[in-house]
Amino acid sequence: VQLQASGGGLVQAGGSLRLSCAASGRTFSTYSMGWFRQAPGKEREFVAAITRSGGAQYYADSVKGRFTISRDDARNTVYLQMNSLKPNDTAVYYCAASEGVVRRTDSFYRFWGQGTQVTVSS
Repeated sequence: VQLQASGGGLVQAGGSLRLSCAASGRTFSTYSMGWFRQAPGKEREFVAAITRSGGAQYYADSVKGRFTISRDDARNTVYLQMNSLKPNDTAVYYCAASEGVVRRTDSFYRFWGQGTQVTVSS
């Protein structure tokens, strides 16, 4: 599967953005999907994930209550709604697909999008 992330940009603290990740292929519904991010000088970190059915979502503590992951299998797309953004949310955000159960560890994700930059100004 090929993934294309979009929706990043520059936003003021307290603002919102919605990231999208469009997937190619007909088997999107068989993948668990995740969002990760990498800030300058830092390791890539887990942000959110959603199961193949969409019935369960998982979040990093740092974004819980502010970010929402969802998926639309008819559109082969996973979303990350980000509200109440903070300057330390600034990072390149990546979507990823896993053929197995949902995971918080990036090594379990086989397919990756190219990343989209999110910059939050104070």
